[in-house]
Amino acid sequence: MLKEIVIAIEGWEEARLFIKKHRLFRWILIPGIIYTILFFLGMWFFFRSADSAVSWMSSNLNIENWLQKERSEWLSFLFVMTGMMLRLILVLLYFSFFKYVILILGSPLFAFLSEKTESSIEGKEYSFKFSEVKKDCLRNITLSLRNCGWQTVYLLALVLLSLVPLVGWITPVIALLMEGYYFGFSMLDYSFARVEFSPSQSVHFMGRHKGLAIGNGLLFYVMHALIVLAPAYAIIAATLSVHKMKNS
Repeated sequence: MLKEIVIAIEGWEEARLFIKKHRLFRWILIPGIIYTILFFLGMWFFFRSADSAVSWMSSNLNIENWLQKERSEWLSFLFVMTGMMLRLILVLLYFSFFKYVILILGSPLFAFLSEKTESSIEGKEYSFKFSEVKKDCLRNITLSLRNCGWQTVYLLALVLLSLVPLVGWITPVIALLMEGYYFGFSMLDYSFARVEFSPSQSVHFMGRHKGLAIGNGLLFYVMHALIVLAPAYAIIAATLSVHKMKNS
């Protein structure tokens, strides 16, 4: 798995050079600006609601009064940390839903960029075919909905686990790795569709090559330091990674 994560990381660096060489900046900046606006608006609304939810839970369980009666610094520390872990998991839960909305709305652009990238790698003349893009979009939307369902189940389980002192502190790490896997999976699937993998074959392949998906997805999170570039970089890097895997 470590080797596949390295391939995914290399794919992002190759994507930077590829975008520069083939002058794809316009396909990154315009959707990236739209993504950035939606992201910050969504995060602003979510942080307000998440903080209210945790405060409501604490108030109804009467945790603060109980801690004041106990006067234990250790217990106070445990519950502060538990509250932080819960907030982090809720943020990742929101980001998960937001990510799937972007994957569904942006599927035509992602399908186009993936096909254009592979055509350039193989030295073929790219010919836009609406029927092919439409087929890839419908496939990825279906896969995104499937992944969204499973990831929601796992994240809700992590929300409950995050309430357990000490044990729950590891949940944000698990949630982040899971986020990376499912996002990377969606980005990679455009390439799998072109080699005529069925959805079940795609699921089976990713089950054996989790590192490729996790690496791509985690770097998508890192790229949020330059948030405008994140989505389009992810699909180009994913296509380059799959091409390298096919050759090896």
